[in-house]
Amino acid sequence: MICSIGFRASPFAEAKALKLDSKRLAERLGGKGAGLVEMTRLGLPVPPAINLSTELCQIYLLRGSLPSSVMTWTMKAIQGMEKNLNREFGSDTRPLLVSVRSGAPISMPGMMDTILNLGLNTKIVEALSGESVDQARFWWDCYRRFIVAFAEVVLKERRDPFERKLERAKNLERVIEDSKLSAESLKDLSLEYLSMLGSKFPQDPGGQLKRAIEAVFQSWNTERALHYRQLNRIPEHWGTAVNIQAMVFGNRNERSATGVVFTRNPSTGEKKLYGEYLINAQGEDVVAGIRTPESIEGLSKRLPKAAKELHSILKKLEGQYAEVQDVEFTIDDGRLFILQTRTAKRTAAAAVKHAIQFVSEKKLRPEEALFRLSFDQVKQMLHPSLQPTKESPLGKGLPASPGAVSGKLAFDAEAAVQMNRAEQRVILVRKETSPEDIVGMSASEGILTATGGMTSHAAVVGRGMGKSCVVGCQSLQIDESRRELRIGDVVLREGDVVTLNGSTGEFYRGELPTLATSWSREAEKYFGWADRFARMQVLTNADTPVQCQTALELGAKGIGLCRTEHMFFEPSRLRSFRRMILTEDQATRLEEIQTLRAHQTRDFIEIFRVMNSRSVCVRLLDPPLHEFLPKLEDEAELRVLSEDLGMSPFDLKRRLQSLEESNPMLGHRGCRLGISFPEVYQMQVLALVGALATHLANGGRLECKIMLPLIVAAPELDYLLSRLKRLALSEVPQKFHSKLMKSIKWGSMIELPRACMVAGDLAKDLDFVSFGTNDLTQTGLGISRDDSHKFMSVYLEKGLFPAEPFEQLDQEGIGQLIRFAVEALRKANPKIEIGVCGEHAGDPSSIEFFEQLGFDTISCSPYRVPVARLAAARAVLQTPVKSKLRRTAKKSSKKGS
Repeated sequence: MICSIGFRASPFAEAKALKLDSKRLAERLGGKGAGLVEMTRLGLPVPPAINLSTELCQIYLLRGSLPSSVMTWTMKAIQGMEKNLNREFGSDTRPLLVSVRSGAPISMPGMMDTILNLGLNTKIVEALSGESVDQARFWWDCYRRFIVAFAEVVLKERRDPFERKLERAKNLERVIEDSKLSAESLKDLSLEYLSMLGSKFPQDPGGQLKRAIEAVFQSWNTERALHYRQLNRIPEHWGTAVNIQAMVFGNRNERSATGVVFTRNPSTGEKKLYGEYLINAQGEDVVAGIRTPESIEGLSKRLPKAAKELHSILKKLEGQYAEVQDVEFTIDDGRLFILQTRTAKRTAAAAVKHAIQFVSEKKLRPEEALFRLSFDQVKQMLHPSLQPTKESPLGKGLPASPGAVSGKLAFDAEAAVQMNRAEQRVILVRKETSPEDIVGMSASEGILTATGGMTSHAAVVGRGMGKSCVVGCQSLQIDESRRELRIGDVVLREGDVVTLNGSTGEFYRGELPTLATSWSREAEKYFGWADRFARMQVLTNADTPVQCQTALELGAKGIGLCRTEHMFFEPSRLRSFRRMILTEDQATRLEEIQTLRAHQTRDFIEIFRVMNSRSVCVRLLDPPLHEFLPKLEDEAELRVLSEDLGMSPFDLKRRLQSLEESNPMLGHRGCRLGISFPEVYQMQVLALVGALATHLANGGRLECKIMLPLIVAAPELDYLLSRLKRLALSEVPQKFHSKLMKSIKWGSMIELPRACMVAGDLAKDLDFVSFGTNDLTQTGLGISRDDSHKFMSVYLEKGLFPAEPFEQLDQEGIGQLIRFAVEALRKANPKIEIGVCGEHAGDPSSIEFFEQLGFDTISCSPYRVPVARLAAARAVLQTPVKSKLRRTAKKSSKKGS
């Protein structure tokens, strides 16, 4: 649990002798400790250190105290360090000072605590300061820094009183920078600090060390560290290591410096050193912005020998890791030391550029480069992001669809459309959205709802549109009648401007500046590598030509789900649909069917045109009828509709009541609608066949897949397939039957538990199936996806669910239903194509599961396509033996075609 780095100290293990790979080394010693070990192995100038492992942190947090043996062994290790450096801990002639630093397995910059210059007390400093004025200034500077750090980190004192005294001292001496203060002022400051703390500040270096170690272990559970781990999904149980490292001093004199440097630009991706340094300073000065640092380029003029050595070391480090490094260094009286190296945190654009650079330099292979970009970074590439801001958010919901947008509040779809027509940017705010809001959603820059979860209507459709979307903000009180919302004491009215941050779920009052993003040539190249290694085809869920074009630009190979219901909500089409359903006059019904068929034909022709030569899968109408019909309490709408139908208001209400359902999501929808109202599916199939015939006649090529929703039994499927196939052929001249039928494939959604259990019975007459994991999760778990947000956060917090099941597939439960179905499907019909079109098709861990089951396609929202492309490739590459076989098979199939 305790080991030495950079020196031998019997009986301790020297860390560089540990036979651990880099990942296990980081898990044990923390990232900082693992970096020190690697640099020691490379023979770099690293100050010796003692590492207290992450396991000790776990023990400390469980016990609430250090085991008694820890300090005994730590002090023995200190003795080894003393011998190595010819210094003595607590000496007033050749003192050994140390830093006490945190080090989690994964970098958490600034989230935990560090103490520098530990080992000083008043007696030691007074003895050392007598050597010369310069020495006096140096030692009192180190001492006042240590007192403040110890007070803040260990004693939990506020830093402000100390800073005010420092500012007063600078004002008295009329200097701007700390480094210009005299030895007398620094001594006075140190003694003032001590008088403020009294007996709370320990003068015993051993006592200082023990309390500092405990404070760093405690910092694993500070509020900021907890929040950072939640944001970055870092496991709570890991803990932090403690690194006790011999101090080197960038504040010793004018030949000393401290700085941070990146081996390549972390912002733009430029292949050029990027960093800053300060002369006569310590590391905290650079980070805290106490003084304005100088560009790293200037170091060659100030300290040329050290700068030349630093350049050489940076080259060696980047070569060792084949990754951009973030390096902390100190120059002590002209001598260079490297204190830390870690993988640089970068913008997404920079990470892509760096990966391509490393491949072109033959430091990485393309398949290795595909693991250099996080999935969160992929999302950042696709949406505008909010510039850093000091503004406090008004509220927070669920981050349903990323991106940062500003606009005027609109409280319904009609207002959103009107504002949009007036060339105003709009944020649609609703208690919840429904398909009838689709026009308003399309007209808006972003969507904000008070209810709903990550796969609610607003979330799913918002993602499909690439709209920034925040859902489930429960503190939001919306008063539609007064056209206002209230959150706490703040009241906002229609037309007031807000900014949404769909990446965090926060929203702000007023307009905040954003950073624009674009899909670069480097991104095209990078994701082209992903396509080369992926086995599953990545398709998209798209309903309009614009969505189709967006998805193609982002690399989709076809459409895996075209939802037809959204095509009916334009006002004139909605009127025709309502007349078709509600009229009791057969002639009127036939007239409206022909009107809707013409609309649908034009829709499909446009989608086929954009998707030319690619596969398009169209799901026949799925939602329950009530979503298309007016509400019984909407008297004005009912009056208009009754006049339009020539039906009395009483008869209209009676008709509407007959169609009402208690649980519509499990009621009259999907294939049940197609069976009880056959004209709906007949109209859609005829529109598809007509559009396909037109497309082929114009020289186009395309595979059209027709998919039936909510099938639970083979008789349902047989009933619909037999009739719809005959209908499709009846519309086409005999001589075109063969060509047209080759272009049409028939399939079914599998989105209910029973469908999984009888999948083998469904497979024999199908060309493909697509798992609808949203509804399958909902019905399999018995949890409404629109209401799960009311309790899911509690479940996740208590560890009752490992992840939000509508975001990440429940592989132990729902996954086993899918596994059973896949095995039955393959057995009954080895040639059947198996895909998924739920939102899980854009989740990396779920995609890995689909790869394991041998799925052929995954289909997700357009703006999730790049994540899916990368995840599909990684899923293959993470199983090397299988991936080699699959790549060989993929190449063979391409040659065969």
